[in-house]
Amino acid sequence: MSTATSPETEALDTRARSVLKIVFLTLFLDLVGFSIIFPLFPSMLEYYLGQEGGAGPVASLVAALERFTESVGAPSDIAVIVLFGGVLSSLYSILQFLFAPILGSLSDRYGRRPVLLFSVAGILISYVLWFFAGSFALLIAARCLGGIMSGNISTASAVVADVTSTRNRPKGMAIIGVAFGLGFILGPAIGGFSAAIDLTERWPELARYGVNPFSVPAAVALLLAVVNLVFVYAKFPETRPESAKRSRVERSINPLLLFKTESYPGVTRTNLTNFIYLTAFAGMEFSLTFLAMDRLGYGPRQNAYIFLFVGIVLVLVQGGYVRRQSAKIGPKRMCIQGLALVAPGLVVIGYAHSAPVLYAGLFLLAVGSGQVIPCLTALASIYTPPEEQGRVLGVFRSLGALGRGLGPLIACLLYWRLGATPMYWLGAIAILVPLALAVSLPQPNEE
Repeated sequence: MSTATSPETEALDTRARSVLKIVFLTLFLDLVGFSIIFPLFPSMLEYYLGQEGGAGPVASLVAALERFTESVGAPSDIAVIVLFGGVLSSLYSILQFLFAPILGSLSDRYGRRPVLLFSVAGILISYVLWFFAGSFALLIAARCLGGIMSGNISTASAVVADVTSTRNRPKGMAIIGVAFGLGFILGPAIGGFSAAIDLTERWPELARYGVNPFSVPAAVALLLAVVNLVFVYAKFPETRPESAKRSRVERSINPLLLFKTESYPGVTRTNLTNFIYLTAFAGMEFSLTFLAMDRLGYGPRQNAYIFLFVGIVLVLVQGGYVRRQSAKIGPKRMCIQGLALVAPGLVVIGYAHSAPVLYAGLFLLAVGSGQVIPCLTALASIYTPPEEQGRVLGVFRSLGALGRGLGPLIACLLYWRLGATPMYWLGAIAILVPLALAVSLPQPNEE
């Protein structure tokens, strides 16, 4: 039997490769800009407290965080700083939870390209607000707008689903994972270096317009967003199938209803697997800095190396192993083996009292997690008909954002109540739930 592909198949493959490259660059630029703020949270807390004293919104937030840390027996001087960043990150995630399905549904009805242009433009405006965020309230407004517009990731996932076959879907979704990994490596580094430039030191009069010590990182993020907007406008093609015009635009803030997305076999269980996994994983990931500080005396630089190591492993796994082997292994099996690596990785980290043990656990964690999310995203897409890709993947991303919002808060409570080793054991046990759910998922049909 001949294995030659038809000209139509070759043309489709060529188009898919071209579109995937555009998706990668779009998300990469977006995620670099998004992650620039990560290393700045401690300095931001100090700055806004100094600017607004004890009467502003930031002081009220800090007071609430101090009460929380006292109630759980946490070291408040350290915990408040970390929780401050956690609150800003969770705010972003909760808004993504609320709005990702809406943007996904709109992309089904009106097209991927206009929704992507709209969301990138909104993110650009959020960086403008950040640049002039001389007050904490304006910073919160910028983060809220960014969270609302962050549904572009679900739209990009729908684009990947539009141009890939069932067999190649995990390979396409791995491109999104690589963009995440590289973006989260480069973004924090740019944020850390660019924050060394304070425009208000050289031109103090700019402060009256809201320019602040973090305006240069904001300007870099803004520049990347401008480039991204121009690139999407010039290069991004429309990929939505014609049948998707019939898609409904609907949203429920009740997460229990979101788990029951549709009667499509496998979708509800995949969403539940994604939510439980990301709740556990995000919590363990968030608490890494506490463990490294408590046991190994790590500071910001050593913690940066931790996330750099994890990011590099994720990029190598998703850009190499998942992209090359997913079609052969299959998304369900690859997801299962990834989850099976995450659980022992968490156990090893829980017992880490030296750098080699910590990095061994991080390696298992990164290799496993690098397989889980691309394959779960691919499975959610495979179980869904073409006309509903944007909406269902929006719900999938929405529940993942909810998990990322809840996980750190749960982990902080467990860490300070039980200690690192019991908390990571509980995290490993929690991973067994999505592992069991993944085993019971329907076997996807290959096309």
